[in-house]
Amino acid sequence: MQLFRIHDLPDIREGHFLSGILDEAYLCNGGLGFKKRGHRTHTADGAGGSDRHVHDDDEVFVILQGKAKMEINGKALQLTTGDICVVEAGEDHHLVSDVVDPCVNLWLHGGIARHPAQEA
Repeated sequence: MQLFRIHDLPDIREGHFLSGILDEAYLCNGGLGFKKRGHRTHTADGAGGSDRHVHDDDEVFVILQGKAKMEINGKALQLTTGDICVVEAGEDHHLVSDVVDPCVNLWLHGGIARHPAQEA
C-alpha cells in the first residue's frame, strides 16, 4: 500500500494524472463511487463466498469527498478528502465509507492498452 495526497501528484500534461504513481501507460478501467454510510466494498464476494478481494495489478482509490477507511490485509487506514491510496497487487482490500461523512471516490486500474471503449 502507498498513500499520497492530491498535492503530491506531479504536474502532468500528457498521459494520465497518476503517471509516476502507476507505471502503466494508460488508465484502462475504473469508476466513480457514491458510497452509502458505512458501506463496505466486496464483503464476502470472493471465491466461494470468502471475504478476500485481491487483484493481479495495482488499484488506486482517490477520495473526492468525505471520509473512509481502507482495510488492507486486515489493517485499517483512515482516508479523507484528497487522499490517494494505491493498493498493490495481491493485497486484500475493502473500502469502508464513513457513517457520518460518507465518501465519494474514484477507483482506477492502469494497463498497457487503452480502455476498449476508447479503441472502438
